[in-house]
Amino acid sequence: MPFDDDDQRRLPGGRGTGERAINLPPAVLWLIGINVAVHLLRQLLGEQADQEIILQFGLVPAAYTTDSGQDLFSLLVAPVTYQFLHGGWMHLGINMLTLAAFGAPVERLLGVRRFVLFYLLCGVVAGLVHILVYPDSPDPVVGASGAISGVFGAVLMLMRYVGSLTSLLPVAGIWIGLNVFFGIFGGTPGAGGESVAWVAHIAGFLFGMASIRFFAPRMS
Repeated sequence: MPFDDDDQRRLPGGRGTGERAINLPPAVLWLIGINVAVHLLRQLLGEQADQEIILQFGLVPAAYTTDSGQDLFSLLVAPVTYQFLHGGWMHLGINMLTLAAFGAPVERLLGVRRFVLFYLLCGVVAGLVHILVYPDSPDPVVGASGAISGVFGAVLMLMRYVGSLTSLLPVAGIWIGLNVFFGIFGGTPGAGGESVAWVAHIAGFLFGMASIRFFAPRMS
């Protein structure tokens, strides 16, 4: 895990409880559980119903910039709901493993409510920036990668107060390597296996880095 127990105690406001790093905090567990449950439900509903869910609750840039006929409710909730839809089991698995690795130490620092708000906001900002860059795209964007990129950015900022990036580097290297692999060869992030939504990842990452101090004010 990026932070061990000693690191927790050294962070301003840290919750060094002496828990084992493998014990995931509640919000991370709930987020993983909801993502897995949603994906299982989609598999049970069948391909046609699944495509309707993707179009209704995935993030489709063109739905915001053209007269697509999309109802107002879907447009309002899609920046949140797209974060709980994934393009396949591999996409889901990679994101949930990354959420467990990076989300746990951040939640232990922020607490449940602030972490959930921070996580969802990172995903929303990532999605909105993607819409701004690709306003006419009809392709739905799905996945928690934007939100998790924000959490990753937060971890990098928080590690400044620990004084070492050593424990983070192996996990970060795997995460970056997987993103590069799928960006080159395609697959996993979109509803139809499109290439990685780099803009959303970068936007979430930068927002996470810039905003974490407002959620953990004792960092300053």
